[in-house]
Amino acid sequence: MSLLLSTLYGLPFAFLGPTEWWIILAVALLLFGGRKLPELARAMGTSITQFRKGLDSTDDDEPKKVEGSGEANGE
Repeated sequence: MSLLLSTLYGLPFAFLGPTEWWIILAVALLLFGGRKLPELARAMGTSITQFRKGLDSTDDDEPKKVEGSGEANGE
């Protein structure tokens, strides 16, 4: 029931109780199997780490404006 309420009211997963977490784990185990779960967890951890590094990095990808570059063309 709390899973239904959390999706209806937009509450985060932190409000799920231990029973709900066990059910989610059991369903994941049935869907993916015992051998695939560690690979999925490792891939998720790597993805989260890369995402955080991307957020923390500075915006070096943006082109730097060179002084006087737009003025010669009348811009």
